[in-house]
Amino acid sequence: MTGRDGGSGTVLAVGVCAAVLAALLLVLAVASAVVARHRAEAAADLAALAGADVAAGRAGGDACGRAGGVVAAHGAAVVACAVGADGSVTVTAAVRPAGLAGALGRARASARAGQATTGAAGSPGGPG
Repeated sequence: MTGRDGGSGTVLAVGVCAAVLAALLLVLAVASAVVARHRAEAAADLAALAGADVAAGRAGGDACGRAGGVVAAHGAAVVACAVGADGSVTVTAAVRPAGLAGALGRARASARAGQATTGAAGSPGGPG
Protein backbone atom coordinates (compact mmCIF):
# COMPACT_ATOMS: atom_id res chain seq x y z
CA MET A 1 0.00 0.00 0.00
CA THR A 2 1.22 3.39 -0.82
CA GLY A 3 0.11 6.87 0.01
CA ARG A 4 -3.65 7.21 -0.38
CA ASP A 5 -4.58 3.54 0.15
CA GLY A 6 -3.54 3.49 3.81
CA GLY A 7 -6.51 2.91 6.17
CA SER A 8 -9.06 2.03 3.48
CA GLY A 9 -9.46 -1.45 4.98
CA THR A 10 -10.40 0.11 8.32
CA VAL A 11 -13.09 2.24 6.71
CA LEU A 12 -14.44 -0.80 4.87
CA ALA A 13 -14.48 -2.86 8.10
CA VAL A 14 -16.35 -0.08 9.94
CA GLY A 15 -18.89 0.08 7.10
CA VAL A 16 -19.44 -3.68 7.15
CA CYS A 17 -19.84 -3.65 10.94
CA ALA A 18 -22.39 -0.82 10.68
CA ALA A 19 -24.38 -2.74 8.04
CA VAL A 20 -24.38 -5.91 10.15
CA LEU A 21 -25.48 -3.96 13.21
CA ALA A 22 -28.32 -2.29 11.28
CA ALA A 23 -29.48 -5.69 9.97
CA LEU A 24 -29.36 -7.13 13.50
CA LEU A 25 -31.46 -4.25 14.87
CA LEU A 26 -34.01 -4.80 12.11
CA VAL A 27 -34.22 -8.52 12.86
CA LEU A 28 -34.65 -7.81 16.58
CA ALA A 29 -37.43 -5.29 15.87
CA VAL A 30 -39.29 -7.80 13.68
CA ALA A 31 -38.85 -10.53 16.29
CA SER A 32 -40.20 -8.21 18.98
CA ALA A 33 -43.26 -7.45 16.85
CA VAL A 34 -43.87 -11.16 16.25
CA VAL A 35 -43.61 -11.94 19.97
CA ALA A 36 -46.03 -9.10 20.76
CA ARG A 37 -48.49 -10.45 18.17
CA HIS A 38 -48.34 -13.92 19.73
CA ARG A 39 -48.85 -12.46 23.21
CA ALA A 40 -51.88 -10.49 21.97
CA GLU A 41 -53.32 -13.62 20.31
CA ALA A 42 -52.89 -15.70 23.48
CA ALA A 43 -54.43 -13.00 25.65
CA ALA A 44 -57.42 -12.54 23.31
CA ASP A 45 -58.00 -16.30 22.99
CA LEU A 46 -57.96 -16.96 26.72
CA ALA A 47 -60.00 -13.84 27.51
CA ALA A 48 -62.69 -14.81 25.00
CA LEU A 49 -62.89 -18.27 26.56
CA ALA A 50 -63.15 -16.80 30.07
CA GLY A 51 -65.83 -14.36 28.92
CA ALA A 52 -67.75 -17.15 27.19
CA ASP A 53 -67.77 -19.15 30.43
CA VAL A 54 -69.44 -16.20 32.16
CA ALA A 55 -71.88 -15.64 29.28
CA ALA A 56 -72.85 -19.33 29.37
CA GLY A 57 -73.42 -19.22 33.13
CA ARG A 58 -70.49 -21.48 34.04
CA ALA A 59 -68.80 -18.66 35.98
CA GLY A 60 -70.08 -15.62 37.80
CA GLY A 61 -69.56 -11.95 37.06
CA ASP A 62 -69.48 -9.80 33.97
CA ALA A 63 -68.23 -11.43 30.74
CA CYS A 64 -66.18 -8.44 29.57
CA GLY A 65 -64.96 -7.77 33.12
CA ARG A 66 -63.67 -11.33 33.37
CA ALA A 67 -62.11 -11.06 29.90
CA GLY A 68 -60.44 -7.78 30.85
CA GLY A 69 -58.89 -9.40 33.91
CA VAL A 70 -57.43 -12.21 31.81
CA VAL A 71 -56.06 -9.77 29.23
CA ALA A 72 -54.47 -7.64 31.96
CA ALA A 73 -52.90 -10.74 33.53
CA HIS A 74 -51.14 -11.33 30.22
CA GLY A 75 -49.73 -7.80 30.13
CA ALA A 76 -52.03 -6.70 27.33
CA ALA A 77 -54.77 -4.10 27.00
CA VAL A 78 -58.40 -4.63 25.99
CA VAL A 79 -59.22 -2.74 22.80
CA ALA A 80 -62.77 -4.08 22.48
CA CYS A 81 -65.07 -6.60 24.09
CA ALA A 82 -68.56 -7.52 22.98
CA VAL A 83 -71.08 -10.15 24.01
CA GLY A 84 -73.16 -11.38 21.08
CA ALA A 85 -76.84 -12.25 21.14
CA ASP A 86 -75.87 -15.92 20.79
CA GLY A 87 -73.76 -15.73 23.97
CA SER A 88 -70.45 -15.57 22.14
CA VAL A 89 -67.79 -13.17 23.39
CA THR A 90 -65.43 -11.33 21.04
CA VAL A 91 -62.29 -9.80 22.55
CA THR A 92 -59.63 -7.66 20.90
CA ALA A 93 -56.35 -7.32 22.81
CA ALA A 94 -53.27 -5.22 22.11
CA VAL A 95 -49.64 -5.50 23.20
CA ARG A 96 -46.93 -2.91 22.60
CA PRO A 97 -43.75 -4.55 21.30
CA ALA A 98 -40.50 -3.94 23.14
CA GLY A 99 -37.69 -1.89 21.65
CA LEU A 100 -37.80 -0.08 18.34
CA ALA A 101 -40.93 -1.88 17.12
CA GLY A 102 -42.90 -0.35 19.99
CA ALA A 103 -42.60 3.06 18.36
CA LEU A 104 -44.63 1.80 15.39
CA GLY A 105 -47.72 0.90 17.42
CA ARG A 106 -49.34 -2.01 19.16
CA ALA A 107 -49.87 -5.56 17.96
CA ARG A 108 -53.57 -6.45 17.98
CA ALA A 109 -55.44 -9.72 17.89
CA SER A 110 -59.10 -10.68 18.14
CA ALA A 111 -60.74 -13.89 19.27
CA ARG A 112 -64.30 -15.11 19.54
CA ALA A 113 -65.58 -17.89 21.79
CA GLY A 114 -68.98 -19.26 22.66
CA GLN A 115 -71.05 -22.39 22.82
CA ALA A 116 -71.27 -24.60 19.77
CA THR A 117 -74.77 -24.77 18.35
CA THR A 118 -76.20 -28.10 17.27
CA GLY A 119 -76.90 -28.37 13.58
CA ALA A 120 -74.55 -25.58 12.49
CA ALA A 121 -72.09 -26.22 9.69
CA GLY A 122 -68.88 -27.68 11.06
CA SER A 123 -70.33 -28.51 14.49
CA PRO A 124 -71.00 -32.01 15.83
CA GLY A 125 -74.19 -33.30 14.31
CA GLY A 126 -74.35 -30.50 11.76
CA PRO A 127 -73.75 -30.48 8.01
CA GLY A 128 -70.19 -30.11 6.69
